[in-house]
Amino acid sequence: MACVRAALADPAPPSGDHDLTPGATGPAPTLRPAAVLLAILPGARGPEVLLTRRSARLRHHPGQIALPGGGQEAVDPSPEATALREAHEEIGLDPARVEVLGRLNPHATVTGFSVTPIVGRLRGPFRPVPDPSEVAEVFAVPLAHLTDPARYRLERRRWRGVWRRYYVVPWGPYYIWGATARILHGLARGGGGCG
Repeated sequence: MACVRAALADPAPPSGDHDLTPGATGPAPTLRPAAVLLAILPGARGPEVLLTRRSARLRHHPGQIALPGGGQEAVDPSPEATALREAHEEIGLDPARVEVLGRLNPHATVTGFSVTPIVGRLRGPFRPVPDPSEVAEVFAVPLAHLTDPARYRLERRRWRGVWRRYYVVPWGPYYIWGATARILHGLARGGGGCG
């Protein structure tokens, strides 16, 4: 948790899906606000981070690994409220069970969102209840794995006719990539680097 506290005190700079690709244009001039919950819970071998595998039936990013979260709505007074509401809707996490520790700098996505990562610690064990219309699976990854910069690598793929570079941080059968890996990489880089 010392690494998390350091990253919150001195976060990595804001990032975007565009900034790893030479010659790529920056984020859209208007980005929709969104937030995700980087939920840390106690695990058998130390702290872990909750991640989800999105439903294959979703229109956007089907089957991809994600942090619980989504777009800010009129009922949300803050990014923290958005992240907690979305985590409750997606995986059944009671907001009262989360101690919000802080936020990381936002990440701009090529799909038009400015995503603010909210870091929170869960009080006690948690049994997820995923909403099957949004979430196919909930799993946990050791925090030590995600805060080790050496675990990340750059890959690339063509998207809308352009080769785009992005981070990946695989864990077992899970291919964690794109905006989710970039947000987690920001956690690993914050505070001067955790590895």
